Amino acid sequence: MAEPDHVFVRPLPNLAHGDYPAGFPFFYITPAQHEKILRKFYPEENGPVTNIDPIGNSPVIIRKDLLEKIAPTWMNVSLRMKDDPEADKVFGWVLEMYAYAVASALHGVQHILRRDFMLQGELTYGKIGEWRFDKRSYLRGPPPKNLSLPPPGVPESVVCLQ
Repeated sequence: MAEPDHVFVRPLPNLAHGDYPAGFPFFYITPAQHEKILRKFYPEENGPVTNIDPIGNSPVIIRKDLLEKIAPTWMNVSLRMKDDPEADKVFGWVLEMYAYAVASALHGVQHILRRDFMLQGELTYGKIGEWRFDKRSYLRGPPPKNLSLPPPGVPESVVCLQ
């Protein structure tokens, strides 16, 4: 699974193994810090909240039959979280990611955590520097075809995508 703003710059190997899908561990998905909220959706009888992987639904490499098992629970957990004012407020734009991680844990599906699955930059909300490229700047349409090159010092990962 991948989101539309994920860009693959070379062929992606199958990082999953059997019953273990592969996922990227996000630094901002922190189940242990939200145990009180997550217990509404992941009861104590299911085990510690550390069973909930620090991932979202994207990027994930998963077998179709495992996804078919998780998907209905993922949808129901998402709706329950969205209807819960505390969960909706705390999780905000990452609610769907938490819901996927919880649904996976409810089914006993643990992911192989692969930091090399993708590059992740720092969150820079509200900060506008000398140069930036942010997908949120183009919510009403695509970026222009001939963007200028970034200045020296910008990470190579950004330059290569230019």
